[in-house]
Amino acid sequence: MARRHKIRIKTPQEIDKMRIAGGVASQILQELAKAAQPGRTTGEIDQLAADLMREHGCKSAFLGYRGFPGQTCISVNEEVVHGIGGERRIQPGDILKIDVGIVKNGFIGDNATTVAVGEIPVETKRLLKATEESLYAAIDKARAGLRLAELCGAVEAHVKPLGFTVVREFVGHGVGRELHEEPQVPNYRPQGKTPILEPGMILAIEPMVNLGSGRVRILDDGWTVITEDRKPSAHFEHTVLITDGEPELMTYRPKEATSEILGI
Repeated sequence: MARRHKIRIKTPQEIDKMRIAGGVASQILQELAKAAQPGRTTGEIDQLAADLMREHGCKSAFLGYRGFPGQTCISVNEEVVHGIGGERRIQPGDILKIDVGIVKNGFIGDNATTVAVGEIPVETKRLLKATEESLYAAIDKARAGLRLAELCGAVEAHVKPLGFTVVREFVGHGVGRELHEEPQVPNYRPQGKTPILEPGMILAIEPMVNLGSGRVRILDDGWTVITEDRKPSAHFEHTVLITDGEPELMTYRPKEATSEILGI
């Protein structure tokens, strides 16, 4: 894990700019989630993202990052993260993971959700619900004075008793002027001593949870991560500010995978 002095503490002025970037990222994500309808291609969703970013006076934090070719990451069903929008048509029963990262006024807003397209199997509904719940369990540990390990461990502690597994190869991260800052934020309790959380730290917390095995592999495009057993995976993410009190969601949006919404 990162040493304490490497984690960037944001100034009040930087935090204000992060709030703006986070709000824009959340608005764009919610619009894309509404557009995720049967018959549309993932490429059309990605193009809509580009249009919305232009309207909001921001740009993609992902496009060109280490060569990534998309405006957003769009991953379907067994695809975990880093999917590339293209000709694949969205079908009833799909689950669509949409990850939006934007740059506005030099700062990053980063968030993700999983969208159920029409009716999905009960076990997949349970996966989405548990994954979103695990995100909020981790956010509840995003408090000054706690160790990062407590936050990270909250994700696996929630989903494992329900029969689900966390992806260990890909993790959350600090975020600010750069997309990936220290510290890394895994979805399991890391070994060893981890940093104590302090006001002004900003973390992208993003559970990636699988219905089956936690094992994953990367497709030949060099980006798209899929579950090795081809079972569905869910992904939810918020950018979160550590404060002197309650954690602040910088990418606030209404919860999306509650029992009432999913009908379970």
